[in-house]
Amino acid sequence: MTSLHTTTAHTTAPRTSTVRAAAPTGMFDTVLVANRGEIAVRVIRTLRALGIRSVAVFSDADADARHVREADTAVRIGPAPASESYLVSERLLEAAARTGAQAIHPGYGFLAENAAFAQACADAGLVFIGPTASAISLMGDKIRAKETVAAAGVPVVPGSSGSGLTDDQLAEAAGEIGMPVLLKPSAGGGGKGMRLTRLESALRDEIAAARREARASFGDDTLLVERWIDRPRHIEIQVLADGYGNVVHLGERECSLQRRHQKIIEEAPSVLLDEKTRAAMGEAAVQAARSCGYRGAGTVEFIVPGEDPGSYFFMEMNTRLQVEHPVTELVTGLDLVEWQLRVAAGERLPFTQEDITLTGHAIEARICAEDPARGFLPSGGRVLSLREPAGDGVRTDSGLSEGTEVGSLYDPMLSKVIVHAPDRATALRRLRAALAETVTLGVPTNAGFLRRLLAHPAVVAGELDTGLVERDADSLVPAEVPVEVYEAAAAVRESELAPTPTSAPGPGWTDPFSVPNGWRMGGMTVPVTHHLRIAGHEPVIHRLLGTGPSHVEPGRVTVTVDGTTHTFHRADDWLGRDGDSWHVRDHDPVEAALLGAAGAGGLDALTAPMPGTVTVVKVAVGDEVVAGQGLLVVEAMKMEHVISAPHEGTVTELDVTAGSTVSMDQVLAVVAPAALAAPSAAAEEEK
Repeated sequence: MTSLHTTTAHTTAPRTSTVRAAAPTGMFDTVLVANRGEIAVRVIRTLRALGIRSVAVFSDADADARHVREADTAVRIGPAPASESYLVSERLLEAAARTGAQAIHPGYGFLAENAAFAQACADAGLVFIGPTASAISLMGDKIRAKETVAAAGVPVVPGSSGSGLTDDQLAEAAGEIGMPVLLKPSAGGGGKGMRLTRLESALRDEIAAARREARASFGDDTLLVERWIDRPRHIEIQVLADGYGNVVHLGERECSLQRRHQKIIEEAPSVLLDEKTRAAMGEAAVQAARSCGYRGAGTVEFIVPGEDPGSYFFMEMNTRLQVEHPVTELVTGLDLVEWQLRVAAGERLPFTQEDITLTGHAIEARICAEDPARGFLPSGGRVLSLREPAGDGVRTDSGLSEGTEVGSLYDPMLSKVIVHAPDRATALRRLRAALAETVTLGVPTNAGFLRRLLAHPAVVAGELDTGLVERDADSLVPAEVPVEVYEAAAAVRESELAPTPTSAPGPGWTDPFSVPNGWRMGGMTVPVTHHLRIAGHEPVIHRLLGTGPSHVEPGRVTVTVDGTTHTFHRADDWLGRDGDSWHVRDHDPVEAALLGAAGAGGLDALTAPMPGTVTVVKVAVGDEVVAGQGLLVVEAMKMEHVISAPHEGTVTELDVTAGSTVSMDQVLAVVAPAALAAPSAAAEEEK
């Protein structure tokens, strides 16, 4: 077993603006947080507020991570891959034993919904801060969960029944339900492996793809199929239960703004529900929790037809803290992590359903390492400059700090920006402003995209559904780079070329030939040309426009174009503004021309669209391929990307194998077009 290494750190965590109950009695002295990133930082914050010693765990990749520095004690648990560190329950239990922890908080993801891990904690004499292993097992199996809650009177989505269905049985069930259908893994959650299938002809391929992704994500490729509800809304109910049979709900969260079945914006309450429907859905969620003997904080998720909210259907129950829990905290005044701890320590809930009130409106935006300009592919890199919003009604939950290296091994979510306001319109404006203040230079994120999404007319009007983002995503990603971005990049480069005045031949004298202004004999000047490029866009030739003064200072550059002044944050070759960022690099046209000439023979290189790991290699050198044929699969941050042949031809180079780690734009393979490929052996024989 990999040895454990312990370090100690003491830092001050940001305060939370939540309502707290009386000081806990019989509470834990030390709690180990079996997670990383922003959720680990979030849990540590509440532990410190309650006077509980926190223990963080970290892989080699996270040795200098923020959650490690903010915990009282941190323990190394293994190499970077989660399968060799965060997912190894024995190392977590050993770390807990070494540090004297009495309980383990799993956060979300990793082992948070792993019944075997919850049972292993109990067997080791540790308190698992969450529901019982039996409740996790029951609700983690979507098929059994649907059967259980249906028996308790909770409405469920029409779909297949029974576990272990074959591909033929799934196809038969889909035929009975009628297209379109939604394929879902029975295990796991978070949208992984879910496939919306509208065409019967594509069903078999989608079943295979869903099984593959489910097996990779959860180790279980069992699927179910459900009726697809067009333009549905995703509304979930937060529940809280103690170990004495008391269960309450804390209102709903609207989670309909999603991309690829992943939530990106969440809010509380939902504009769709009236008080009668809210109470009915809340009671259904409470009954679902009771049906499995639930304990702790959990979420019951419903799919709701937008035109008929009264006909809501149970989807699944998440037996853990949700990513979006802060919006519930802000409208109820309750710290959900605190109540997880209190319930796990044996306390009763001191309030009833009548005591729960919702005040104001809260909205959350998830900041993810992805590049909207490149089709939302996962991104990565080192955080060169970081600015996270704060202030009245604004909260940021983050695992970032300047210098953080964002890789491809873990989930792409970096932080969350959450706001609270008296009403929804004010909350929307406040969140847009907060996202405009968000700066994460060095790692492309979706902050600017989310800011534009929050200004979408349908979002402002509250007319949401789970397909809205996919339908309108292209309109929310600018097709062109604003000219002022190139102007700012050129201004930075000229400032770096500016010479230092010397004392000879006179005080403050500057050699005119060293000034980057194209000065020529006779006093003539020629504008300096800058060759610039941004990934995903054609290279440009830019000369300073000279329509106003530019000011370059550490971390900031201001330029004026056509009478409008623009200010950017900057770090190295990165510029940022209003949540967007651009990596503006120098472009060498001579080098590009040489590379183009080298490619004139027809060879076409296939490059990695994102940093990640090659998981599948389907071809070998010499194989003949057709246009669009999948050759390799690159995975990053739990997302697969198929690398396909750009044309018919022959694989002449293959530079990676399954398991290879690759960087963005790294050459993976080369395909020679059929017209230019070397003659086959058969053709040679015919000669």
